[in-house]
Amino acid sequence: MSKKEKGPVPLPTKEQVLEFINNSPTPVGKRELTRAFHIKGAMRNDFRALLKQLQDDGLIDRGRGRKMGMPGALPEVGIIEITEIDLDGELIARPVKLDPDEKSIPRILVLPSRRMGAAPKVGDRVLARLRRIGENEYEAQPIRLLKPGAQKILGMLEQSRHGCILHPTDRRNSKEYFIPEQDLKGCKPGDLALAEPVAGKALGIQAARVVDRVGAFSDPKAFSLIAIYSQGIPHEFSEKVLKETDGLKAAELGKRTDLRDVPLVTIDGADARDFDDAVWAEPDDDPKNEGGWHLLVAIADVSHYVTTDSALDKSALERGNSVYFPDRVVPMLPERLSNDLCSLRPNEDRACLAVHMWISSDGRLLRHQFVRGLMRSAARLTYEQVQKAQDGYADDETAHLLDPIIKPLYGAYKALARNRALRGTLELDIPERKVLLSDDDKVEAIVARDRLDSHKLIEEFMITANVAAAEALEAKKMPVMYRIHESPSLDKLEALRESLAGMGLKLPKGNVIEPQHFNGLFKQVAGTEKSHIVSEIVLRSQAQAVYSPENAGHFGLALQRYAHFTSPIRRYADLLVHRALIRGYRLGDGGLKDEQAATFSEIGEAISLTERRASMAERDVVDRYVTAYLADRIGAEFRGRINGVTHFGLFVTLDETGADGLIPVSSLPFDRYVHDETAHALIGTQTGLTYTLGEKVTVSLSEADTVTGGMVFVMVEGGKIDTAAKKHARRLSPKGKRGGPRGRNKSFKKKPKRR
Repeated sequence: MSKKEKGPVPLPTKEQVLEFINNSPTPVGKRELTRAFHIKGAMRNDFRALLKQLQDDGLIDRGRGRKMGMPGALPEVGIIEITEIDLDGELIARPVKLDPDEKSIPRILVLPSRRMGAAPKVGDRVLARLRRIGENEYEAQPIRLLKPGAQKILGMLEQSRHGCILHPTDRRNSKEYFIPEQDLKGCKPGDLALAEPVAGKALGIQAARVVDRVGAFSDPKAFSLIAIYSQGIPHEFSEKVLKETDGLKAAELGKRTDLRDVPLVTIDGADARDFDDAVWAEPDDDPKNEGGWHLLVAIADVSHYVTTDSALDKSALERGNSVYFPDRVVPMLPERLSNDLCSLRPNEDRACLAVHMWISSDGRLLRHQFVRGLMRSAARLTYEQVQKAQDGYADDETAHLLDPIIKPLYGAYKALARNRALRGTLELDIPERKVLLSDDDKVEAIVARDRLDSHKLIEEFMITANVAAAEALEAKKMPVMYRIHESPSLDKLEALRESLAGMGLKLPKGNVIEPQHFNGLFKQVAGTEKSHIVSEIVLRSQAQAVYSPENAGHFGLALQRYAHFTSPIRRYADLLVHRALIRGYRLGDGGLKDEQAATFSEIGEAISLTERRASMAERDVVDRYVTAYLADRIGAEFRGRINGVTHFGLFVTLDETGADGLIPVSSLPFDRYVHDETAHALIGTQTGLTYTLGEKVTVSLSEADTVTGGMVFVMVEGGKIDTAAKKHARRLSPKGKRGGPRGRNKSFKKKPKRR
C-alpha cells in the first residue's frame, strides 16, 4: 500500500465514545461525534446503532436538540437558581428543574457577567450557559436575569382595610405588602407570618399571601423566632430522630478507663444548660519536668450515642452547631443527649473521651495520652464561684475544693498563660454584650460579659486539649477536621497599613506578618483614644476562621495545628475529631468511617456556613432585644463611638448598652461629605468637618423599630474641623462636584421665588 493510501477507519468502541462524551464540558451532538471519530459512508448506520445501544443501556442521555451527555448531565443552556454565597464571595447555584430521582445535586459556580449589570442575589433565577468542570460540577456564564420565583418574606401583620399590611422584619427590605382577608390563612394583626408576593399592579403597594403563621409578635420569644425563620435554622427534631434518641441508654464501664476517682469538675456560666467538659490538674511528679503540670480534660463521649449515618447523625450534620439566644437554645442534639446522657452532671457516671496532658513550667505541651473513660464529676461550679474562691472568698461549696482542686487549676493556668504570651497570640480586646432577661423574658439590662481569670483558665485548658487532638491525629495519620484561621490577605494588609499610617502608626512590611506585630500596635495606643479604632480596623483585616481537612494553621492563636475537640454536644466538627481519635487509638465502636472521611472537604464547607448562620442569628437577636430595651427612650442622649463609616452615614455603638445604630449622612450638619475609605472618615468638602472611626460622640435616639431591630440616631456632639482634611476631600471628589451626599442644616432656608 502506498503512503498516500489509507486503510478503513475502525468503528470506535463504546468505551471510546463514552470517554469522549464524558470529557466534553458540554453535551455533544451527532455531528461532533462523527467528526471526532471520522465516521463516513456506510459506517454511519453502524455508528447510529452503537449510540442507540448506549442510550438504551442508560449510559448516555439525549436532551434537547438531540445533544448527548452522561446520565444526569446538565444541558448546554439552562435555568439555574442562586442558592448561596460561599466563603470566597462566589455565587453558587443549582438547576431549577431536577429529576425527582436525582441523588446528588450538581454544584454550579456562577461566573461574573458585565452584561447583567448588578450581580444576582440568593433566590434569583438566571438563564445561563453551562460548562462542566468536574464530576457533578459546572461553571455558569449568565445570559440574563429571569423573573425571580416566589420569595418568602417574614413580617409582622398590621390591621388594614379589607386585610393586613405586612411589615418585613428584615431591615434591608423597606417595602410593605398588602394581604387581602382571603389570603391571611387565619392570621391576625400582630402575628408574625411568612408570606410570598403575588403578581399585581406595577404601581402601588404589592400584594402577597400568607404561607405560614410563625407566632405572635407579642410573644416574649418572638425575636429568636424571627432569627430562626429568617436564617433557615432547623429547630424541630423529626419523629425518627426523637424515637432513635428515646432508645439510648447510659454507657457502662465495660472496657473504658475508670476515671471516677479523679475529682474532675465542670466550670461554666451560671446560666449554662449543658456541661460537656470537665477539668483537673496536679503538679507533675516527674523530676525531669520541674515546675510542670499534669492536666486532665474530659469531654462528653457523644460518639458513643450518635453513630455515623444514623438519623441523629444526619440531623446533627444538618444543624452543624447549637445556636444560643438570650431566651432559648436551638441545640444540635436533642435534650435527651445535650441535657442528660452527654451532660457531665455532678455525682453521675458519664461516658467521656479524655486526654492526659503534661506541660512544662512555661506551658509547653510535652506529651499527651487519649483514653475513653467513665467519669463522675465532683462538682458543677460557675466562673464567678471559682474566681471568688481563688481570690479568698470561698463559699460552702468551694471551700473544701480550694486546695486540692482549684489552686492546682490556677497553677497550671499560669503556666499556659506564659506560653500564650511567648508564642504571641493575637490579643484583640473586643467587649461582648450580654442580655439579662427577667422571668417573663423582658430585658432587665444589657451588660458587658465578664472576662475573669476563671474564664481564661478554661479557655487555655480547652485550647491545649484541641492542640493535643490535632497532634495525636497527625501522629496516627488520621484525617483531621482542622480549625483554621489564615493570616490576613496581602490586599487587606496593604489597606490596613494605609489606615494606620494616617494615624502615625506603622505595620512592618513584608510577606510574613505575625500576631505579635498587631500586639505591638495595641501596646502603642493602649489608654489613648486610638485604642478602640486600632482594635476595630485590625479585627476587620482578619480572615474568617473555618473548618477544613487541609491545615493552614491558626493565625490568631499563633498555632501550627489546631482542631476542635472539646464540645461535641454543640459542634459537629468536634464529633468528627472524636470519631477519628477513636479509630486512630482503637478505642472501641463509633470510630470514623472511610466514607465520611472522604467527604471531609464538603463537610468542612457546610459546617463553616452553619456556624456563620448561627453567628448572624445570635447577633440579630441581641440587636432586637437592645432595640426593644431602648424603644421607650426616644429623644434621650447617649455617649458612644463611631464603629463604622460609609458613604451613606455613620454607625455608632453606645457605651451604655453596646447598641448599634445609624446616623444617616442626610442628618449631619449641612455640607457635602466625601467618604475617605483609607482614613475611615466622612469629610465635609465645605467646612472640613470630619467624622472618624473610633471617635467619641454624643447622639440622640430618633427611631427604634422593634419589627426590624434597627435604630437611627442624630448627631448631638462630635466631629472636628480639619482644614487639611477638607483639601484632601475636595481632591477625592468627582470632577465638577464638591463632594458626595449632602447633610442637612436646620437654619438653611430656600430663597423665595421672584414673582
